[in-house]
Amino acid sequence: MQQSKRRPVIAGNWKMNFTPGEAAGFIGKIKPMLSGKDKCDIIFFAPYVSIPAAIEAAQNTKIDIGAQNVHFAPKGAYTGEVSAEMLKAIGVKTVLVGHSERRQYFGETDETVNLRAKAALAAGMKVMICLGEVKEQRLAGITDEIISMQTKLDLAGISEEQLQNIIIAYEPVWAIGTGLTATPEQAEEACRVIRRVIAGIYSEKAAESLRILYGGSMNEKNAAELLAKPNVDGGLIGGASLVPEKFTAIVDAVG
Repeated sequence: MQQSKRRPVIAGNWKMNFTPGEAAGFIGKIKPMLSGKDKCDIIFFAPYVSIPAAIEAAQNTKIDIGAQNVHFAPKGAYTGEVSAEMLKAIGVKTVLVGHSERRQYFGETDETVNLRAKAALAAGMKVMICLGEVKEQRLAGITDEIISMQTKLDLAGISEEQLQNIIIAYEPVWAIGTGLTATPEQAEEACRVIRRVIAGIYSEKAAESLRILYGGSMNEKNAAELLAKPNVDGGLIGGASLVPEKFTAIVDAVG
């Protein structure tokens, strides 16, 4: 399975940061820094209220502005939620689902992640699905089993054709916001396991074309080593995505 066939993705998850004005200011600052860098796709997942300002600021660039979540119902009595059609109406083309913070703090399960992904796909959007093991599972030696199960549950009922609009981000939960990072070998092994599961569910061709990212305290210092691994097709960046210089350095690390 050759990495060279898969276009890398460097995505920034702003989490609960940046007002509309701050988001526009960030895009304005990073635009010239990213100009001419065409080795990878670039996405920033913005808070709902800052999406329109970020999209406007990113006009006439290849920067994609995505949403950090989406609800699975088209509309209705779901106070505080936002549907795929609503996001699509303001210009969102890509959504993030299943981030470990959503699973940890807001009760997301693989079943609800699957429903959210399918709702976004049905609306014609691209979806980045996050999955990964917690520290106790890593220490118990069951990482492969956990991420295999998550991959199957998160993709349940999704066709091979729809899979073309999906990116998977492997994020070991113990490395999110902790400063801890999986070793390049651990990241590679987990991404390889996910790819093997995809081949089993769908086909070798589907597995070869699916882009799998690493997320978990990737920064400008460790990015090159992580991105050099053959099954790691990019990164989902947290803290470093809030600093234009750091994010640009990660983009520069793409081979």
